[in-house]
Amino acid sequence: MSKLNILITNSSKDYELLDSGDGEKLERFGSVVLSRPDPQALWRKRLDQSDWKKADAIFSRAEQGASWSFKKENTKSWDINFSELKFRIKPTAFKHTGLFPEQAMNWGWMRDLIEKKCEYSATASESSLSTGHATKRDLLSLRGRGDIDVLNLFGYTGGASLACAQAGARVVHVDGSKSAVSWARENAELSGLAEKPIRWILEDARVFVGREIKRGNKYDAIIMDPPAFGHGANKEIWKIEENFLPLVEDCINLLKDAPLFFIINGYSAGYSAIAYENVLKALVEKFGGSIEIGELAIEESKSGDVDGRLLPCGIYARWAR
Repeated sequence: MSKLNILITNSSKDYELLDSGDGEKLERFGSVVLSRPDPQALWRKRLDQSDWKKADAIFSRAEQGASWSFKKENTKSWDINFSELKFRIKPTAFKHTGLFPEQAMNWGWMRDLIEKKCEYSATASESSLSTGHATKRDLLSLRGRGDIDVLNLFGYTGGASLACAQAGARVVHVDGSKSAVSWARENAELSGLAEKPIRWILEDARVFVGREIKRGNKYDAIIMDPPAFGHGANKEIWKIEENFLPLVEDCINLLKDAPLFFIINGYSAGYSAIAYENVLKALVEKFGGSIEIGELAIEESKSGDVDGRLLPCGIYARWAR
């Protein structure tokens, strides 16, 4: 079994976890402060309740339902810079904002693997060029596009897709929500990546993977962020306890002969990272490489002389050669 690691996202210019506790978290996205529920925050808050009440928008639950209370009109949509990308923040009816900051460490890991692979390919081409096996046009063509194909399933608002495209990969972004795909495209434009080779696919993940297998398409890397329960573009029902393992097995059949990475993130399903590791061991058996597993967390801002606590945000399991 792999050692359990913790990937920690720290405060940055446009994102900060100000406080957490009593089932809530207080965050700053750019200049806007949001207060919203978080069941992982079992401890007590550090800041005074008066500080929490100053939030620009507060998500609350009541018998009649749950909703945001906005103090300013411009807090319903705004843009921030985060992890070398730009995102449009839009608080949703499900308390989300369109950004999961804890994923920054995973995005960096993917970028590094893709960039190293691209550098290796460029070096190999330069060697071929020097020996007369490639033309200058061939080399320039190679440097101008990614030769790594990435499939991002349940891609949501595109953070992982944009990070991979930014690093030089060709990306296929799949999500069953029309609004999520549109939002991801907005983020691509904001980040200056609208012209990058990204295919935006509105479709159920299982349906798309099945079609790709029939078409004979292959990928160097696969990213998967499956929900516990959800619906596809045509109202297909997704249940992780029934559909997760068959989908992973199909995805393994989509990988090229020498794949680069495979990553699974988990949030609300209640599974352990160890369970995801056991699923990914099939990759080690087939391709070699190694697996890393652990938790994703965000560190609170330091309070006086006391270091910030870690807010657990999910689990991950990632394989690479």
